[in-house]
Amino acid sequence: MSSAAENGDAAPGKQNEEKTYKKTASSAIKGAIQLGIGYTVGNLTSKPDRDVLMQDFYVVESVFLPSEGSNLTPAHHYPDFRFKTYAPLAFRYFRELFGIKPDDYLYSICSEPLIELSNPGASGSLFFVTSDDEFIIKTVQHKEAEFLQKLLPGYYMNLNQNPRTLLPKFYGLYCMQSGGINIRIVVMNNVLPRFMRMHFTYDLKGSTYKRRASRKEREKSNPTFKDLDFLQDMHEGLYFDTETYNALMKTLQRDCRVLESFKIMDYSLLLGIHILDHSLKDKEEETSQNVPDAKRPGMQKVLYSTAMESIQGPGKSGDGIITENPETMGGIPAKSHKGEKLLLFMGIIDILQSYRLMKKLEHSWKALVYDGDTVSVHRPSFYADRFLKFMNSRVFKKIQALKASPSKKRCNSIAALKATSQEIVSSISQEWKEEKHDLLTEGQSFSSLDEEALGSRHRPDLVPSTASLFEAASLATTISSSSLYVNEHYPHDRTTLYSNRRLVHDTPNVDLEGRKKENI
Repeated sequence: MSSAAENGDAAPGKQNEEKTYKKTASSAIKGAIQLGIGYTVGNLTSKPDRDVLMQDFYVVESVFLPSEGSNLTPAHHYPDFRFKTYAPLAFRYFRELFGIKPDDYLYSICSEPLIELSNPGASGSLFFVTSDDEFIIKTVQHKEAEFLQKLLPGYYMNLNQNPRTLLPKFYGLYCMQSGGINIRIVVMNNVLPRFMRMHFTYDLKGSTYKRRASRKEREKSNPTFKDLDFLQDMHEGLYFDTETYNALMKTLQRDCRVLESFKIMDYSLLLGIHILDHSLKDKEEETSQNVPDAKRPGMQKVLYSTAMESIQGPGKSGDGIITENPETMGGIPAKSHKGEKLLLFMGIIDILQSYRLMKKLEHSWKALVYDGDTVSVHRPSFYADRFLKFMNSRVFKKIQALKASPSKKRCNSIAALKATSQEIVSSISQEWKEEKHDLLTEGQSFSSLDEEALGSRHRPDLVPSTASLFEAASLATTISSSSLYVNEHYPHDRTTLYSNRRLVHDTPNVDLEGRKKENI
């Protein structure tokens, strides 16, 4: 489901050449879509709101719209057709979940002609975008429509648990019947806004087998490249800050596990890259080419429809996202390996491929001819693991925190050492003063003992030799300066300093004991 891989431009040179789908002109299809949706959604507003029940997922409503009109339907200039709506109540719930009001939904789709887009894929589907750039309308095959209808209960459960997802957001499933031909369409969110120029667009599967854009695709004004092209153009990947990277990878992992549980494979990540450095140069061209952009601020804003909203977790503030710079249009900020500032727009597309018998046979045949691990068709579990590994290792990368330069480290370490040494010196000086006081007291007590024992009060040689105040201060200064030098060059622990200080303090006591022995 290549949502807006074509970046919203009608194929240049082919605007006068009308396309056909199942032998029906695209203009007739667009007109029938607008008439049918206008009637069904308008009729649905008369039904009261209630909880969605299991049987609501399998309801199909039908209305006949003749060209001459009827009591319920307007006249039109297209062939008679019947318009079917699948699970109308369930899809009404989905639209309400994303903040889409019925009037806004009708205005976006029915007020102005739909714009046809080119399709880079091999499915042959037609793509249309609404004039306000909100919705993509795509034709799908019968098997895809049937699979989506069966998927709706699980899709309903997943959206209730986590509305913020990169998975496609489906807003309606319809079928137009005319002349025995069934044309099924699905309405979903637009991944790539047309009013933001995509300098590069990629369709990534994590596969390398024939995953290069064809020559015909490269000749387009806005080509959609593939995996091998990305590895060649962006060989070093795209870089995010840590918080954005973690949020993005968590969202991708959760979405892939959901797809794996439904046995879905062969999906892609549609990635649009807008280079901000080129935006000033392109701004005038975009303004002149996209006149309807002036109407856009008055339009609705679909909740969780932008890439940035899709990866934000529930802990994030939604207000910060809604009030962000409108020029970014919800893009995810990133950088290239060249340092260019980027805005990324992305979403998982083509999820309506179930791993059934035909896909198993396709993989088995390709595995015999080529390397089975490189082809895109694979069993869902392997496909999800390979997809995540490719995104994690080759496409998206985390910006590593810049390390401080050696000179800054050295300056910081010296400053820290000086501060620490000053603290140590001050504490040592304080303790030295306290012990100096104790030392003087001890000296006096020893002197008293000597006098009493020997009766030699008048012999100065028996008086203990204690350090004077001047000598103590000079010794403290010497220790302080030496400890600062040691801390800066030889960072020993404080135990060494204390042991040295103790050794100096104990010296007078030893000398005193020696003198006492001599006197005895």
